[in-house]
Amino acid sequence: MAEPQFLIPAEAMTVASVAAFLKAEWVGGDGERVIRTVAALSNAGPDSLTFLDNPKYAGQLATTRSAACLVHARQRDLVPAEVAAIVVPHPHAAFVSVSRRLYPQALKPQSLFGATGISPGAMIHPTARLESGVVVDPGVVVGPQAEIGSGTVLAAGAVIGPGVRIGRDCAIGPHVSLTHALLGNRVILHAGVRVGQDGFGFELGRQKHAKVPQIGRVIIQDDVEIGANSTVDRGHVLDTVIGEGTKIDNLVQIAHNVEIGRHCVIVSQVGLSGSARLGDFVMLGGQVGVNNHVTVGSGAQIAATSIVKDDVPEGARWGGRPAKPVRDWFREIAAVERLGRARTGEKD
Repeated sequence: MAEPQFLIPAEAMTVASVAAFLKAEWVGGDGERVIRTVAALSNAGPDSLTFLDNPKYAGQLATTRSAACLVHARQRDLVPAEVAAIVVPHPHAAFVSVSRRLYPQALKPQSLFGATGISPGAMIHPTARLESGVVVDPGVVVGPQAEIGSGTVLAAGAVIGPGVRIGRDCAIGPHVSLTHALLGNRVILHAGVRVGQDGFGFELGRQKHAKVPQIGRVIIQDDVEIGANSTVDRGHVLDTVIGEGTKIDNLVQIAHNVEIGRHCVIVSQVGLSGSARLGDFVMLGGQVGVNNHVTVGSGAQIAATSIVKDDVPEGARWGGRPAKPVRDWFREIAAVERLGRARTGEKD
């Protein structure tokens, strides 16, 4: 049985055409050599483009079998003579640019059925409105009054609730559920994302806990991407909002009334409690927890596994449990280590 290749390049390029595309110089190798794929230094083949950005991997460059390698000017002499050295200021960024051109289908979820148009296996309410060019896989359910823009793909098993609006050129992955939500253009939701379910709200009592109606919505602006199995709760009385360009990893929980600014980066297993607010360009490392009603200012960065219980100023770098300015956190760690060493010395 042949080994499957799931992503096929959209085109082939030559070493010379890659250099021209990047507006870069190249030396050595063969300018007419065909590049059909991209690869890491360690497994690059004779039709591959690779790159060296981290000097840690310079040893692998000497034995690479690639057609061409993207390098800094200071590294061009490390490239074997038979490999073309394409000199660029930022090798990894250039590698990404070429990869996007060769594999445009890898940029967002595609139809799992290879479908064009609306599959007869989909269930679309007669009052739903789909613009021309929407792709709908088998098993998709679209509820009454839903509106979906042209160029959007609904992958197999996606469920679109009543009144949901999805903009143009969006990608809704397999088994995504969307209710009580308004999406802008070019939004990507990967497999298993849940958007618009009711937030976790109860009026606690001695006899029982009364469920609080969650009557808000989820607003997802243009160019947002949300990773697999992440969840976004609808608001209580306000809306849950995710600003344009924000990128969210897998397994992230966003609670009701959360407001996320533009172009934030939120890594896997982050939890944002109810009514937390993030400014623009905030970065949260993996497994960060942000307490309810806490504000993280624009441009702030929070180290992985930190717990944020206090407001964070704009542009700050915090870490720890509870989170605090990084310098204070590092001083505390150093102090604990000194105490540990002193205690060990006493025992000796």
